[in-house]
Amino acid sequence: MRQVRFHTYGGPEALRVEEVEAPEPGPGELLVRTEAIGVTLPVVRRVRGDGKGGGVPLPCVPGDEIAGEVIALGPEVTGFAVGDRVTSLTFSGAYGELALAPTFMAGHIPDAMSAVQAVALVRPGHVALAALSTAAPTGTESVLITGAAGATGHLAVQLAKLQGVPRVVAAVSSAAKAEFLYGLGADEVVTYDQESWGEPVDVVLDGVGGDLLPRALGALAPGGRLIFFNSGGGTVPAFELLAGSKTITGLTMRRFVSVHQQLYRRHRARLWELAGSGRVRAAVHAELPLADAAKAHEIIEARANQGKVVLVP
Repeated sequence: MRQVRFHTYGGPEALRVEEVEAPEPGPGELLVRTEAIGVTLPVVRRVRGDGKGGGVPLPCVPGDEIAGEVIALGPEVTGFAVGDRVTSLTFSGAYGELALAPTFMAGHIPDAMSAVQAVALVRPGHVALAALSTAAPTGTESVLITGAAGATGHLAVQLAKLQGVPRVVAAVSSAAKAEFLYGLGADEVVTYDQESWGEPVDVVLDGVGGDLLPRALGALAPGGRLIFFNSGGGTVPAFELLAGSKTITGLTMRRFVSVHQQLYRRHRARLWELAGSGRVRAAVHAELPLADAAKAHEIIEARANQGKVVLVP
């Protein structure tokens, strides 16, 4: 089988397509023939060795989300059968023609949905719903979303509006993305380089981090809360938290799923329902062959995408 690996940290050029033996599913695992693989900013950063990615053993197979067909079951697997169409988070090892998926992260894909649409919807939608449920904005509170045109951000804009948030501010790298976001329901669009992002907000969902994190914290009104779900790191002045009575909550899907398994399942059902009824649209920026994984990473690094970038083996 073909698989993409990196043997040294670096940019897109570090990715190599190699022939390897097929993996064997272990207890509680599914072996999936991948039909769509999501490309994410955390994975791009992991290849570069940024943040927590610097500790992964090499060589490493990147990728953390897949959709495809189950072709084998590991021991102790229940609720799935060979031939099922599933989507799943994997946390690693997704960039290949075959991938292992833990059953506690896997779900069945509705018949009417393609694998590409499923992978564009599920993980980004889960992150968006988890961030919104953690922030729990009231019906009068405003929300600002960084990385708003990305795979998670553009779904968070739509989901926030569906939850009744009266003012959703989309923060992006370029004004060229404004039309896309207004079309999804954003009330305001700001760019990172603007001197002001407008009136302070009650909640920030930060999917970018790094140097942008202090700016995102500064956009909060007194008593506001920031949900931090990116892998870019960043530092903030502790005094601003104290003086403004502001809070920052970190969010990782691995912990969210382990602690809130029932809520995770409800979120998945909700995403299928919303997408099936047309109330949420998972935009796909590009579909690229597995061999073009480096090109997919270039798109993400350039922040050029409006929606999801997907690899198709």
